[in-house]
Amino acid sequence: MSIRTLIYEDNELLRESIVGMVGTNAELKLVGSFDNAVVIKEQMEDTLPDLILMDIEMPGITGIEATKIARRFMPEVAIIILTVFEDSENVLNAIKAGASGYLLKKHISARLFDAIDEVMRGGAPLSPAVARLVLQSMHKPADDNPYKLTQREKEILLSLSQGNSYKMIAADFGISIDTVRTHIKKIYEKLHVHSQTEAVSKAINEGLV
Repeated sequence: MSIRTLIYEDNELLRESIVGMVGTNAELKLVGSFDNAVVIKEQMEDTLPDLILMDIEMPGITGIEATKIARRFMPEVAIIILTVFEDSENVLNAIKAGASGYLLKKHISARLFDAIDEVMRGGAPLSPAVARLVLQSMHKPADDNPYKLTQREKEILLSLSQGNSYKMIAADFGISIDTVRTHIKKIYEKLHVHSQTEAVSKAINEGLV
């Protein structure tokens, strides 16, 4: 089944370029493209997307605000932020809003399809510069460890924040994929969350690692 894809981008030339890229991928089906997200709830009701490619800077409401609305209305939809911004405030706000991944526009032509593939498999793709910002924010010292995360669980949570797959995490730490799944299940239980996006967002927001 094709991935129903909804695009928000206020730059007409770039929007058409992304539409063209989506059209070349047999696994993707374009269901809508808009220059603003003021009525995103209604547009999502009409198009029922599996994936949203979301600009940050748009007229009416920002992509971060739109992401919050989309996440409340359709929790399972995948949302990749496409933006020129790579400052920590925008990155962290997008993740806290519920973005599934964050890709800089200068990397769209080379990395968009890989990012879509990764996010649809449950990953959280981030451009390298963005991943570094997330890691820096997560290295803030914590006063305590209220969720009783082990050192290995903290390390895996950091790796998750980089958008690494279970297979990559297993290779990095020299453990099996089943062991990675067990660690991640325990992380979710301890943090009282149900997804990778929620776990990373909570870790950043509360300075857990």
